[in-house]
Amino acid sequence: MQGCLKCFENKDKQCAVKKDNLNEYMEKMIEADGIILGSPTYFGSVSAEMKMLIDRIGLVSRANGYLLKRKVGAAVIAARRGGAVDAFNTINHLFALQQMIIPCSIYWNFAYGFEKGAVEKDEEGILTVKTLGENMAWLLKKING
Repeated sequence: MQGCLKCFENKDKQCAVKKDNLNEYMEKMIEADGIILGSPTYFGSVSAEMKMLIDRIGLVSRANGYLLKRKVGAAVIAARRGGAVDAFNTINHLFALQQMIIPCSIYWNFAYGFEKGAVEKDEEGILTVKTLGENMAWLLKKING
């Protein structure tokens, strides 16, 4: 990450760094009514790729008058055992600082497992994420009439 702040100069709804797909993701997020960001938990937080997305998308949005303002955003986290709360909060900090609306569920939006496919066996985690989807759909319907 360069931290160049060019997005505040350019105000073109894009990151000045063009060597990856971030601007494509930014366009899709601008077009979307709702955004779900998910990450595995690595060393107690989101993956490096998710952190890069958060930092750059957050800055581009803010530099251009809060492009994500009043969009609905939800975080979903997979974890082996610990660190899920910090990962969840990291994504929700992006949503809060962008003035987005965060729907809730019956518990934090985590699912646990270590081996491939194990998360799918976490019944409480699956129910939590399913309820989140239902609440997010309800909220989007209310907002968009």
